[in-house]
Amino acid sequence: MKNKNLTLKLVYAAVCLALALVLPFLTGQIPQIGKLLSPMHIPAFLAGFLCGPVWGLCVGFVAPLLRSALFGMPVLFPMATMMAFELATYAVACGILYRIFPKKIPHIYCTLLISMLCGRIVYGIAAMVCFGITGAGYSLAAWFSGTITGAIPGIILHLILVPVIVIALQRAELIPGEEK
Repeated sequence: MKNKNLTLKLVYAAVCLALALVLPFLTGQIPQIGKLLSPMHIPAFLAGFLCGPVWGLCVGFVAPLLRSALFGMPVLFPMATMMAFELATYAVACGILYRIFPKKIPHIYCTLLISMLCGRIVYGIAAMVCFGITGAGYSLAAWFSGTITGAIPGIILHLILVPVIVIALQRAELIPGEEK
């Protein structure tokens, strides 16, 4: 049974990583649309829900770095580096909270919202460090406009799409769900 769970988590992690590499192509490689919709965030959230915090961390951290190495987008430093910490945080938070909270629909939304907040805070810290290394400044206003105000379409997309996928996987009994 343990080998079956490990294999299943490995497969889910591979699918999420593949999605993280491919989904940004849906934005047509237009950075403005990609920044608005944040397509790489979706597989990171899903990796947390499906694989748990450890595998989710791996997927979230590796995805932007691998995509940068393979396709040149996002730029490795500072963008992909900051995103690696952000996406890893999303996945870890989702993985931990999904295990702790009841598997009911309102808790899926709570898990997602708390994970979004944690990831955006970590992104801000990573941005301060990365921009500090380059000598550029990074203010609280820049963080707020970039990760909150500028990301509202992506936040809405994630709040609609991710819970629908998680609930569908619960109902298909592919991940733990509500007790019947």
